[in-house]
Amino acid sequence: MKNYTDVIEEIVVTEKSAANAEKGVYTFKVAKSANKIQIKDAVEKAFGVKVKSVNTLNTKTKKKRVGRYVGTRKSYKKAIITLKDGESINL
Repeated sequence: MKNYTDVIEEIVVTEKSAANAEKGVYTFKVAKSANKIQIKDAVEKAFGVKVKSVNTLNTKTKKKRVGRYVGTRKSYKKAIITLKDGESINL
């Protein structure tokens, strides 16, 4: 991965992630091939903060109905970033 934009795809905005953001914990969708070290470097470059820890998980596909048709949502990799004390990201 050459650039941080190759690693970080988007920020996850939910009620739970907004509540965690007040505590210094942010959630991102990241590239499936990215490891924790690459994710840490990308967040530090993109936002100019110091990262304390990185936790990752792969979300599974979910069935989604639209009327009588059944499809699936895509799976993706999610990274939960904890920043060092006093650090924050302006969204």
